[in-house]
Amino acid sequence: MHTTYLDIPQVRKTYAVVGTRPYWIWGFEMGYNEKGLIIGNEAEWSRMEAEAEDGLLGMDLLRLGLERAATAREAIEVITELLKEYGQKASASKLVTRYYENSFILADRSECWVLETAGREWVAREVKDMQGVSNCYSIGKEFDMASENLVNIARERRWLSPGEEFDFAKAYTGHVPNLSGGPQ
Repeated sequence: MHTTYLDIPQVRKTYAVVGTRPYWIWGFEMGYNEKGLIIGNEAEWSRMEAEAEDGLLGMDLLRLGLERAATAREAIEVITELLKEYGQKASASKLVTRYYENSFILADRSECWVLETAGREWVAREVKDMQGVSNCYSIGKEFDMASENLVNIARERRWLSPGEEFDFAKAYTGHVPNLSGGPQ
């Protein structure tokens, strides 16, 4: 199947989806599927360096999560496996070169999760009360799941002081560009 930039293998079973998207991409900014799974996303900027080759857009990951998962937890598995295999940071603009990662909010009838990504790394927290996603990381010291190398990368790159407790937002937040078009 062809996503915005990459061809990836199709899976045996998919679900019907509805979503919104910019005209030039394959993926969705937000959407839902026939099982009642809802996913939305926001752009994030981390300290992770851009990869040499285009990967999947966060919006492609969102649509693939909707097509391939029935629940929020399953969608986290789908998205993070695809992230691990294909990466992200393809240009997410038709007019200018703009690279970023994504945060997702995923909800089904039983649970809600926030998933935040930085390069191929990720962290997830189940929502117990209220939460949203925006253009800044919101998961800090408390999370329920994470990629295997998340903490080691932050420590090896000295994004935390020696002995400092791991905080995803503090360690991985990068420079947020001026998106208004005005002076930097």
